[in-house]
Amino acid sequence: MESIQYYSTNLKADKVTFSEALLKGLAPDKGLFMPTEIPTFTDKEIKSFTQKEYYEIAFEIIKKFLVGQINDKELLALVKDAYNFKVPLEKGFDNKYVMRLDQGPTASFKDFAARMMGRLMNYYIKKENRKLLILTATSGDTGSAIANAFYGLDNIKVLVLFPYGEVTDRQRKQMTTLGNNIQTISLKGKFDDCQALVKEAFSDSDLDYLNLSSANSINIGRLIPQIVYYFYSFSRLRKPSQDKPDNVIFSVPSGNFGDMMGGVLAKKMGLPIKKFVISVNENDEFPVFLKTGNYNKIEPSKNCLSSAMNVGHPSNLARLVALYGGVMNEKGEISKEPDMDLMRKEIYSISVTDQATKEMIKEAYEEHNLLLEPHGSVGWKGLMEFCREYNISKDQLCISLETAHPAKFPDEIKEILKFDPKLPASLEGLEDKEEFFDNLDNDYSKFKEYLKYNY
Repeated sequence: MESIQYYSTNLKADKVTFSEALLKGLAPDKGLFMPTEIPTFTDKEIKSFTQKEYYEIAFEIIKKFLVGQINDKELLALVKDAYNFKVPLEKGFDNKYVMRLDQGPTASFKDFAARMMGRLMNYYIKKENRKLLILTATSGDTGSAIANAFYGLDNIKVLVLFPYGEVTDRQRKQMTTLGNNIQTISLKGKFDDCQALVKEAFSDSDLDYLNLSSANSINIGRLIPQIVYYFYSFSRLRKPSQDKPDNVIFSVPSGNFGDMMGGVLAKKMGLPIKKFVISVNENDEFPVFLKTGNYNKIEPSKNCLSSAMNVGHPSNLARLVALYGGVMNEKGEISKEPDMDLMRKEIYSISVTDQATKEMIKEAYEEHNLLLEPHGSVGWKGLMEFCREYNISKDQLCISLETAHPAKFPDEIKEILKFDPKLPASLEGLEDKEEFFDNLDNDYSKFKEYLKYNY
C-alpha cells in the first residue's frame, strides 16, 4: 500500500506527507490538510474489532493513514501508551447510549486526540532533531488536553490562548497551573479571536524562525485519532441480525467540528453510520447552512453554557465541505458548492438553547439516571429531537457523545440538580494550585510582539 499524501482544502499548496502535515498544522495557503484518499475497511475487518481492545482498534485505523511514515511496532507502542483509560458506554433507555469520553487525564474527549498527536509529534521531531512552538486556541477543553499531553516534553513548547471569562475555573486551572514548557494567555476577546490570531501567526513569514505548529482540530493529527471511538463504540454495541440493518446513529455536540469530522471520516472508511445528528448551541450557523445552503458566520460568537462550543465559524467546516465536493476557504467563503442534498441526507443538525440544555440535564438525570454536563446535554437533546421528529424505532442503535466530565461544570450541575458532581482523580487538588497566565488585548501586533519577546 502506498503512502497517503495530504492536500490543502484551499487547493493552493503542495501535497505533503503525514509527518509534514502534522508538524505544519496549517497549510501555507491557510487551508486545512486532508488525505488525498480515505482508506476503507471491509465488513469482515469491522466485525473483527469486537474482539480487539481500544488501543488495538486505534492501531488498525491510524496505521492506514501513516503507511510508510512509522513502523508498526513503534506505532503500536505509541497507541498502547496513549490509550490507557476506559471508554464507558452508558445505557440511557431502549437502544440509546451515551459514550463517555470523559475518563482521560483531563476528563475531556480532547484527550483522545491530544495524547496521540503529542506522541506522534514527539516521535517525528526527535527523529529530525527539531524544536517546536505549538500555538493553540481553546474555547474550553482543548487547552488543558494539549497542555497535559505535551507537558514536560523537552523539544516542544506550548502557548495556549483562551477567551477571558468564557472558560470555567476548572478548565482554566487545568492549563494555567502547569508551568514548565506550558504558557497561557487570557485574551480580551472571543474564541474566534483567539483562533484568528493563531492562524495569522502561522501565515506570518516574520515568525518562521519559531517553528510554529498547531494542536487545534485544524491539525490533521488531531482528527485521525478521533475516528477511533466511533468504530470502538459500534464494535461494543452492535447486534447483528438477519432481519434488521446493522447500523448506528451518532449524535455529536459540535463547536469547531473536529469531533464530528472524525465521525464523517469513519463513515467514509466503511462504518455503517445511518445518520449524524449534529447538535450545536445557540451558535447556529451550521443548521442554518444545512437548511438554506447559505453560510454566514456569527460574529461575535454567542456565549452559551456549553462554552467549548461557542464557535461562530467552525474551522473544520472547510473539511466537511471538501468531503462533499465543495471548496470553502478559511474565511468561510464558498467558491464551489458542496453536494447539499447528500449532506442533508446524511446529516441532521439542530440548535439547542441554554434553557433547553438545562432542562435536558434535569430530564436525563431524573428519568434515565444519566449525569450530563452542558455539552453532553446538547448532544442528547439533539438525539431526542431527531428520534421524535423522524419516529425512530426503539431498537435502532443510537450513540450520543458526552465530551466532558460533569465535574468540570459544578456551578451548572449544582444549580440544576442540587448536588456537586464527584470529582474524578484528574481534577482533584486543582483549587489549591497557583496559576500562571498573561493577559493580552485582541491585537495581532501585540500578540506578535509577545511571541518575539518570549520565544
